Amino acid sequence: MKLVVVLLCATFYFALSLKDGLLPNGNFEHSPKPSQMKGTRVIHPHAIPNWEISGFVEYIKSGQKQGDMLLVVPEGASAIRLGDEASIKTKLKVTNGMFYSISFSAARTCAQDEKLNISVSPNREPKDWGILPIQTMYSSDGWDTYCWGFLVESNEIEIIIHNPGKEKDPACGPLIDSVALKALNPPKRPRGNMLKNGNFEEGPYIFPHTSWGILIPPNIEDDHSPLPGWMIESLKAVKYIDSDHFTVPEGKRAVELVAGRESALTQIVKTVPDKTYDLFFSVGDAKNSCEGSMLVEASAARDIVQVPYESKGKGGFKLAKLRFKAISPRTRIRFLSSVYHMKSDNSGSMCGPVIDDVRLVTVRRI
Repeated sequence: MKLVVVLLCATFYFALSLKDGLLPNGNFEHSPKPSQMKGTRVIHPHAIPNWEISGFVEYIKSGQKQGDMLLVVPEGASAIRLGDEASIKTKLKVTNGMFYSISFSAARTCAQDEKLNISVSPNREPKDWGILPIQTMYSSDGWDTYCWGFLVESNEIEIIIHNPGKEKDPACGPLIDSVALKALNPPKRPRGNMLKNGNFEEGPYIFPHTSWGILIPPNIEDDHSPLPGWMIESLKAVKYIDSDHFTVPEGKRAVELVAGRESALTQIVKTVPDKTYDLFFSVGDAKNSCEGSMLVEASAARDIVQVPYESKGKGGFKLAKLRFKAISPRTRIRFLSSVYHMKSDNSGSMCGPVIDDVRLVTVRRI
């Protein structure tokens, strides 16, 4: 009988193979046993099926309150909360040498400066972790979904989500739910476009139930972009959105520039000095109550174009073009929002113009 108990407790740590999507018990709907909890706190390291925990971890039910504050669960009936220096981790079978992106939903609770440390092991790279700040709210639902990209250097990995915070209340920390993984295909330049992934169709996993998009962190937090072909420069994230929940100009995916001039979407492409190129792109709004006079700035080499777009928050887009002459063998293509925007639904959440269908071509004759 004791052997059976040991085997049952060890099943969480068996390396699991999976396809793109939710990790085994990634939404934490399979709960600990009552004997493995003390109030809301999980006291056994293997109590949450398919996960191992350490530190002050709470199992939160939908509708649960902390004082006068309602703890909202984004999907299903349950989520977990990581207190000071608390962690959750799981093992998975993956493909060695492949790029992956992890996606998860998180919400700030009682601490003001909350952040999460995401890491993958084993990994020989000098930076196999990232610290994602979550104090800025980009959605009006109380939750944001984040992603982080990494290169796998083994057939089996361990994913760890850790709260490095130190608060007066050790239970104070972010809520976590809906953890998923997606393999990212190496970006290719399609015929008739010098840019990789110019339509943004290749990117991190977006949950079917999330109506708030997914935040792609700046490259200072993530060496391997979860948006293949592109980098997020400066300090803040951009938002990756889908046509199931937003209006996008073309295809199924697009990027919303939600942080004004504090984040820029860039790609470096090979060019021939003194040759002329045309950069085509679409500018619009996501039909998400983001209204007002928008202004997208696109730049390449020494040339800049500012594209105005008057948004009524009901969807729509316009086509734009930047013609430039290359001055070096490599040219940085860059997009940013010149203006900061807040949603008109009184949520105080940040928003911005949408970029999609980006194409770069050589001008044969002028």
